[in-house]
Amino acid sequence: MSGPAALVVPALKKHTATVIMAHGLGDSGAGWVGLAENWRRRGKFEEVAFIFPNAPNIPITVNFGMKMPGWYDITTFDELAQAHDEPGILSSRNYFNTLISGETSKGIPSSRIVLGGFSQGGAISLFTGLTCPQKLGGIFGLSSYLLMHTTLKTYVPKDNPNKETPIFMGHGDVDPLVKPEWGRRTAEALKEWGWTVDLKMYPGLAHSADPKEIDDLEAYLMARLPPTGGETKAGA
Repeated sequence: MSGPAALVVPALKKHTATVIMAHGLGDSGAGWVGLAENWRRRGKFEEVAFIFPNAPNIPITVNFGMKMPGWYDITTFDELAQAHDEPGILSSRNYFNTLISGETSKGIPSSRIVLGGFSQGGAISLFTGLTCPQKLGGIFGLSSYLLMHTTLKTYVPKDNPNKETPIFMGHGDVDPLVKPEWGRRTAEALKEWGWTVDLKMYPGLAHSADPKEIDDLEAYLMARLPPTGGETKAGA
């Protein structure tokens, strides 16, 4: 995994938590930095550092094999939930786990780290979060879907440290690319397997995010990463 360096928006106060936000296919970390900047202007998440990784340029089958930023190859838009580039997915999972370990090495408890993303970035975040060997504070996916659903459980650690980690999903109900039913099927499958999922559907929203969805994400992050006043407990 050799994409450009991740963009980092540092905490304004003592760094006690981190949000890692993965962009979608063809985008970059810069495409989502405005999210953190908006919260900064409003005095939100002052103890939180935001990391916006950049995917490497890889050949994308649906782009006629031309290279573009992607966390894994996509071979068809007809049924994204079944188009799996397993080597690419596992390579990106390793990269995100490295980012998580980098934060814990700074003294940030893994339970104060939230991993999420949009579209392809949301899909890889769900997969990485569900199979992460460390207990995370939260996992979210916007306009996303479940990767490697037939084999995912074989990658979940035996102690399943994120079995109780709440998952937030947001999806537009007229998304023409990542179809709404894929989001619903993802949430249903995860619930059947024992995870706690809050899926919110947004009327009239296509393959994008909107202010209500961002407000709901903000509320989720506030609940998962409340201010500590600069105090954290190691391993909490």
